[in-house]
Amino acid sequence: MIDMFLGVDAGGTKCRMRLVDQHLKTLGEAEIAAPSNLQVGNGEAAYAAINKLTRMVFSEAGIDIEQGANVSACFGMAGARLSKAKIDFAARPFPFASVKVVDDIDIARAGAHLGADGAVLIIGTGSAGLGEVAGKRFQVGGWGFLIGDAMSGAWLGRKLIRKSLKAFEGFEEGSALTKAVMEKFDNDPQKLMEWSFANKKALAYSGSIAEISPSIAHARPVDYGAFVPMIFDFFEQKNDPVAQQLINLELAAIEQYINWFLEREIKSIAIVGGLGKRLLPTLENLHPGLIIEPKSAPLHGAIILAASSV
Repeated sequence: MIDMFLGVDAGGTKCRMRLVDQHLKTLGEAEIAAPSNLQVGNGEAAYAAINKLTRMVFSEAGIDIEQGANVSACFGMAGARLSKAKIDFAARPFPFASVKVVDDIDIARAGAHLGADGAVLIIGTGSAGLGEVAGKRFQVGGWGFLIGDAMSGAWLGRKLIRKSLKAFEGFEEGSALTKAVMEKFDNDPQKLMEWSFANKKALAYSGSIAEISPSIAHARPVDYGAFVPMIFDFFEQKNDPVAQQLINLELAAIEQYINWFLEREIKSIAIVGGLGKRLLPTLENLHPGLIIEPKSAPLHGAIILAASSV
């Protein structure tokens, strides 16, 4: 008999799990810093993270792992945009009565609207959108940094890097912001190029920029996204013109997604993600009554979907 529900919120750098009873009262919860994207290592890292968390959560709840036979689980996984990745991961052995594997945006949407109709825009290091109306599911974006993510922090940070280099070489007008970026690389484009390839030598002068694993062949989305706070700082403190241009580009990219949802009769759009939260007051002013804060976190959304599967 299903009398417990388990939710997982698995991202690119951390994984969270919560076990609740039939009344949605929390029995156990845990989080570990572990890569949990299904596209990394064929899902092996994500599988190890979930198995570790399962032991931790059941131990905290004081429940024998064999009681997993009474649990309906839902895993919201980064990298689950690809259908095959979801199917393959759900087929792995887990100690639960049922396992539903969904894209991490599904649990974000469910949590944001407590399972009701509406859409969510994830605007963080990456970006994507998902809406649901009368049982119809509308998903857009989420194709990754190399071919998509047109409103993400990684995309915006890369725009800044490119503008800074072009300004340094005299192809376009620069600003205090572009000069500050180039100063991080000692005003040496070769060092910037080395950083973009993420070799060990580039790490020596990365300064405040997020460190990069030397095993990575190029700078990651999170490394480009690390420049985004500079854009807001220079705009808010110095009214920097390049910062203003970049914020306008970001708002225009978000506007495309909002219009896409409006065309599909979405009445409410929740904004999640670090960059999204920074822009939330502006977006609320531009679209009063349409743009909202999420009502609950993605992890609770996973619990909602686990319960709805029964």
